[in-house]
Parts: sequence; C-alpha cells; structure tokens
Amino acid sequence: MGVRPLKGRAALLDTARSELTAGPGVLLHGPTGIGRSALVTALTADVPGVVLRCSPAEEDTRLPYGGLIDLFAQVPDGYVDALAPEPRAALRAALLHTPEPEDGRSLLAVRVALLEVLGALAAADPVLLIVDDLQWLDEPTADALAFAVRRLGRADVRMVAAERVADGEQPERLRCCPPGTVEIRVPPMEDDEVADLLRVGLGADLPPATLRAVQDTAAGNPLYATELARAALLGPPPVGAGPALRVPRRLRALLLDEARTLPSSVRHTLLVASTATRPTLTLLRATGLRDPLADLAAAERLGVATADADGVVRFTHPLIRAALYADAPENDRRQAHALLARAVAETVERARHLAHAHPYEDEDIAGALMSAAESARRDGALGAACELAGLAARRTPGDRPADRVGRLLAAAEFACDAGQLEEAGEAAEAVLASGSARQRVRARLVLLRNAGQALEGAHGLIEEGLRDADGDPEAEAWLHHWAAVRGLLCGELAAAADHAGRAARRAAVAGDTETRIGALATLARVRSLAGEPVAADGALAEALALAGGAGGGPESWRLIRMRAILALDSDRVTEAREQVGRLLAGIGEFAGVEEVMATLVSLTRIQVRSGHCREALLTAARCSQAMAQSAPALYAAALAATAGGTVEEARRLAGQAVRASEADGDRLFLLRALAVLGQAELLGGDSRGAAAAVEALQRVRELGAAMCAADPPLLHWYADLAEALVVLGETEEAGAVVREAYARVSRDTPGSVRAALERAEGLREAGLGRAKEGAERLRAAVDRLRQLPLPVDLVRTLIALGAVERRSRRRSAARAVLGEALETAARIGAAPLAARAREELARLDAGSGEAGPELTPTEARIAELVGGGATNREVAAELFISVKTVEGTLSRVYRKVGVRSRTALAHAMAVAVLASGAAVDSGDDGQVKPPEQAVMVSQAGRTQGRRALDTRR
Repeated sequence: MGVRPLKGRAALLDTARSELTAGPGVLLHGPTGIGRSALVTALTADVPGVVLRCSPAEEDTRLPYGGLIDLFAQVPDGYVDALAPEPRAALRAALLHTPEPEDGRSLLAVRVALLEVLGALAAADPVLLIVDDLQWLDEPTADALAFAVRRLGRADVRMVAAERVADGEQPERLRCCPPGTVEIRVPPMEDDEVADLLRVGLGADLPPATLRAVQDTAAGNPLYATELARAALLGPPPVGAGPALRVPRRLRALLLDEARTLPSSVRHTLLVASTATRPTLTLLRATGLRDPLADLAAAERLGVATADADGVVRFTHPLIRAALYADAPENDRRQAHALLARAVAETVERARHLAHAHPYEDEDIAGALMSAAESARRDGALGAACELAGLAARRTPGDRPADRVGRLLAAAEFACDAGQLEEAGEAAEAVLASGSARQRVRARLVLLRNAGQALEGAHGLIEEGLRDADGDPEAEAWLHHWAAVRGLLCGELAAAADHAGRAARRAAVAGDTETRIGALATLARVRSLAGEPVAADGALAEALALAGGAGGGPESWRLIRMRAILALDSDRVTEAREQVGRLLAGIGEFAGVEEVMATLVSLTRIQVRSGHCREALLTAARCSQAMAQSAPALYAAALAATAGGTVEEARRLAGQAVRASEADGDRLFLLRALAVLGQAELLGGDSRGAAAAVEALQRVRELGAAMCAADPPLLHWYADLAEALVVLGETEEAGAVVREAYARVSRDTPGSVRAALERAEGLREAGLGRAKEGAERLRAAVDRLRQLPLPVDLVRTLIALGAVERRSRRRSAARAVLGEALETAARIGAAPLAARAREELARLDAGSGEAGPELTPTEARIAELVGGGATNREVAAELFISVKTVEGTLSRVYRKVGVRSRTALAHAMAVAVLASGAAVDSGDDGQVKPPEQAVMVSQAGRTQGRRALDTRR
C-alpha cells in the first residue's frame, strides 16, 4: 500500500528516486522541520527486498550501539549465527545478547560482523539501509557503518539517510553513507505549496492576511507553518508591533532552548530587536541599550541573530524573531515598545509603539494614532493604516463616542482597502450599531465591498442603506451604483441599467463626478452585455467627457480600455489596438500594477483576435511578471497559449485561471477563463478534449443565461460549444445551442459572431451526413471572415471546411483551403492551428487512394469500441456521451461501411485490417482505406478499447 504523495515535494521525490535507482544512496539534509523524515518515509515506501531501519533520537547519542540494535532488529538470527566465532561473539555483545569479550579486538570484530551480514543479506535480496536523523546516531554505530559501507563493493546495498543541517552548512555524517551517495538539500517550500499543505492538512482555509503572515514567518518550513497555522485557528494573534502570530509553547521550546540560557542583558537586546520593525545597531543604541554589538555577538554564537556589515540586525530565521517576542513577559514587551517609541523617527512606527507601550484610553495617544493612520493611508500602507485606526478607536476615551465611531469607520474603510475583510466587517458592524445615518451608509458600503462578486444576497443591505440615505443625493448615488453592480453580476441587466441611470442622475445633483463616471461606466457594461453596443458606446462617451477625455488621468484610463474592448467585440480590431497601444504608452510609470495589468490583459485579447499571436505571448508574459498567479494574468497567458503556444500549456493555464477566478468569486472573469479552457480542449481535436470542452462551455452557457447576457464574446463561445458537441456526435444538442445563440442575435451583432455560428452550423450539417450543405455554410463563413481583420477566426473556419471537404472526397478543394489555412497560421504564429492544418493535410495525403465516405473521429471511435465488443451503454460511458447519441452515430457508421449489424461491422473491420496490411505490403494504394480510418482498426486497438471499458466498470 503506497504513501500519500507529499504536498509540494513531488519534484524533489522524483529526483531522489532517480538518484537512488542509479547510485548507492541519497542523503537528505536540511534544518529542523523542513520535512526530511516525511521525504524518507515517502521515498522508502513499498521498497522490495530487505529493509534495515533506525531513527535515533537526541538522547540515543550516548547509548553505544543503540543504532546497530535497531538495524539488526529486522535481521534473522541465522545470519548472525553463520558468522565466524570472533565476529559473532562481538556482534552479539554489541546487541546485548551476551557479555562483551574481554579482549580489545571487539570494535573491529563488530565492524567486520556488520560488513559480512550486509553482504550475506545482499546475496539473497537487495538491501536498503534507512537512517533517519543521522546526526543523532551513536558514535560506535556510526563508525561501524562507515567501515562497512566503504567495503561493500558490488553488493546490492543502498542507503537512504537524513541529517539535520543548519541553513548554509554541510552534512557532517556523509562518511556513514556508501561512496558515491548523493547529497540532496531539502529546500524551503514555495508559498503556494505551503498554502496547499495547510489547506489539506488542516481542513480549513486561513484568512488571507493570516496565511500571508504564516508564510512569511515560516519561510517555507512545513513544520513551522503547520504549527503556526494551528495556533492561529485557536484564537486571534496577540496585538503588538512585533510578530502578528501566536507562537505555541512547543515551537518556542524547540527554537529557544539555547537562547534562554543567554544572560538577561542579551535577551533584553534581542527582545527590543524583535519588537522593532527594522532593527539596526543605530536604533538599538538610540534606545539606550548599553552594548548591543556585544549582545548580538553572544547571540550569533548560538545561531540566533547577528548584525551585518551595515549594522542591520538579522535573525537567522523569521520564526526565531517571532518566538523571542512571544516568549517575553507582557510587561517586558511594553517596556521594549516604550524604548522604541522614544527612539524611532518615522511617524507610523512611532505611533504603533506608543499605542502598545500605553494600553489604556488616552485622547492624545488616540489622536496621534489617527494622524499616523491617515499618513499611512496617503503613503499607500493600507494595512498599517487599518491597524493604527483600529488602535486609535480603542484608545479613544469613552466620553468621546462620536470620535470613536468615526475612527472605527476609518478603520473599516482602510481595512477594506487593504483586503482585510474580517477586520473591515467587524469594524463596519460596530459602526452600524451606533453611528449616524450617513456613517451607517458608509459602513454598508464597506460590507458591500467586502462581498466582492458575491452580491446576490446583498439586496437587503442596499435597501436598508437607501432608507438611511433618503434625502442625501450623494449617498443615494453610492447605493444605486452598488445596486447596478449587483444587478450586473447577478444577471439582472434591466434592473442594473435602471439603477446605473439613477446613480448617474443623483451623482449629478450631488456634484459627485467620480460616482457619476463610475455609474455611466457600469451602464456601458450592462448595455454591452445586453448586446446593445451603440448604447454602451454612448454611455462611455459621456463618462469619458466627464473624466476629461483621453488625458483625464487614471479615471479615463479604465474608460478608454472599455471603449477599446467594445470596438474589439464589434470587429473594429485596428481601432481597438490603436486605442490600447496609445493608452499603454501614455500611462507609463504613472499607473499602478492593477492598472497596467488590466491594460495588458486587454492588449492580449486584441492581439489574439487580430492574429498577432507571437506578440500576444510576449504581452501575456508581461502580465505574469506583474501579477503572476492572479486570475487576469492566468487568463491572458492561457488565451495567448491557445493562439501561439501549445495545447497542453493552454489547458494548464486555463485550468489555473478557472480556479483563481472561482477563488476570487469573480463570475465575469470566470466566464472568460472557462471559455478559454473550452477552446484549449477543443484544439486537441479528439473526443476526450471535446468532452472536456463541453463541460467547460456548458458552464459558460449556464452562467451567461443566468446573466441574460448577449454580448459578442458569449455568442462566440456558444459556437464553440456547438462545435464540441458535434465532435462528440451530439448533433441534436448542438442544434439547440445554435438556435439559442441566434435568438440573442440582433441587427448590431458583428459579422464574426455570424461567421462563428455559420461554422458551427456547417460542422453540424456535415456531422449529420449532409456534407454538401455543411460545406456551403462553411464557405459562407469563410467569405464573411475574408472581409474582416480576424485571421485566427478565418484559419479555424478554413480548417473546418477542409476537413469536411476531405471527408467528402473533394480532394482538390480540401487541399486548397487547408493549404491556405496552414500558410496563414504559420504567418501569424498560430502554432496550435498550424498543427491542426498539418494533421488534416497529412490525412489527406494518407488517403490518396480512398473510395467512399470517411468516418468522422467520433464515428471512428464508436466503430472501434463496438467492433471490440462494447455495448452501447459502455461506449457512451467511455466517450462521455448519451446512449441515444451512440445509437444515432452507429446507424450512420452502418450506412457508410455498408453493413446492417454489429457482427457485420466487426467482420468488415477485421477484413479491412487484413486488406490494409496486404495493401501496405504490396504497394496497392487504390483499393483500401488507410489504417488510421475508422474501419481500419487493429485487433490490438480493439483489445485496448475493451480494456479501457473493463477499467471503467
């Protein structure tokens, strides 16, 4: 029975397994808690042969031959009995079976005995020595092991060992391992690996801020991360300027065992350093400490902390800093804060230390904290602003309730800005209990922002806010705008448009230009989703004029992007590219990372549609540099990969984008990510990819329907869904999807959407056996696309037309359109589509002597499985399609092959295999279909298909 794979260590395990297979052993080394023992367990699970294991503890180092006793606990007595008298007696004495011989040769005899026993064991079966925590192995056993492993020669003995080694140091017990043993350092885990480890190990998700603190403090150490996370789940962290996590006692004992023996003056210096945000020798001297340099020298000797050449104090591990602070008495921590409050010059840090040095109500301290919070907010330090405003509220005297509520509201808003949703929600709820009407409105806005995309249940919150806002046009504008956003996300487009209009009008009355611009932008998005591009463009134009036009700064940037995407969705690709190109050049260094990211994502979309596939890959790479694991960056990378990368890369990135969007609760980006995933799966060209595409695109269909959306991208995705259904043989469902899409088409619907739906119709007609009608629809789509600057869409449609023409034996027509598709795809860098075109041309060349109609890929697969003896239900389960579809497809296969029963089909396939083999041998290329066609299925292929079905059972 295997061991569950270690989270985040798969690559390391693969490396260790490879080295152990190729060489005599591996020595895993790293600091405490890094996961050496878990790796040893995983690496040695289910190993064949003889396994000798010992795992000494620190107290075992003083026990002679304790490790040897553990190793020989698994050795049959017969191997010891077979030794020569002197080695046998010495070994039995070492194992405490008999008294120790009185002569002085016992040490050598024990070593010889170990060597001979290992050789005898290896003569019968492979031997694996496992020594975990090699640093605690007693010296006599270590010497005996070192003696034996150097003399094993060709004996089949391997070794897996693990040794605790401090960061930056080398193993000291390599001599105990066979010559040629490979040393493998166990590195810290990446942040995403730590997050995954905690999610699985704890069965609960930590709040984002807590997870970030755990990741920073644990620094990739899985033991530290797990212990810190468990402590965090038990209760809130201590409030203080030092580490923001609770450090459990057993972790402190592990880390501070030696540090606790230091003189009190050294421990006091370390406490002050751990309390400071940026500890330096200069700062420590400014607090009045007598000789911090000497104190740090003493700490350095124990591997606790040191001062570098610039006087910066550095702890050997972030958790040691946190443990030192947590281990100190509360009064000592307050004194450290007081010293630092007098010594630091920076406003925010000084205020924080001041608050923790005086944990009681005081208006002077509260005012200083609030001033520092506002300063931090202006500097963009949102987390610090939230913390300081919260402290200001707690330090506000009870006889000043209005000031306390105002500071609580500021803390809620700062926390919301910082993404600290739990803290924001708690502060906002406190304001709702005691604030004025306008303060309650602002508190509800915080709660609405906290909800993110999950606004479906926020209707009551908005209605309550509107009652409080009655007669206050500015507050009414805020809440109507939120109602519009909620309607947009929940698919209530009519209500969203109404609220957006009201928000814009009330904002105009209040003179709130920012809210008015936002409401008009939301109205434009609603109109665009509803398939009303003219109305959307009008709303954007009004908003852009209010923002000051193209040069209006950050507020206008978002509007310019929206207009560019609106132009893109209307097939005005050149206009869209020019707008975003100018925007990206104009914002330069003035924009924040989110603004640059949004612009780069828009540019990626434009480049893909306009056929600049190589450029799209470069732009998507810039997105990843800005915000590597964000949903927008992953979406852009996946989209670019579908155009210019590889199918495998596109699938992987699209799957990550879907998961990131789901984690963020972003339904609009989830639509895009699912659509790209469907497109990536469809590029594979096989039934399994088509089944995965249908799964993703059905979700797009459901989400779009729930939102009452009808914008051009959604209708394109409907066409992709219909195409995937045709590949699976689900032609009836494909027809329903196409009809549903046409019901959303209006006179403003762009030509690319109509071409996409014509492509889906053409493929459906061909799938129903009406190849002539299908080709006509596809040629109409090609003609339409030739009038538009959309080469990627054109190549897709040309490939579809070429495949239909090839199956209809219109070889010249097929070669012409497929050749054009390949040439265009190569020119624009559309690598996946170029590969598809080459595959179709290769099939065309391979089938030069064919006669009669060819089976589609789905027909071929069904014929293969049925010919192998599968039932219709088994075929449906294997291909993820309905039994009804199998029955309909099988009827078409019978007609094409010229048979009337399953038995006849199996016979025809077997005859065709023989004929195909004869044709290959004799060079006859005019009478037999090529081996890759559906009816040319080998017995091996049928057996493989049958095994697949047997596995599913």
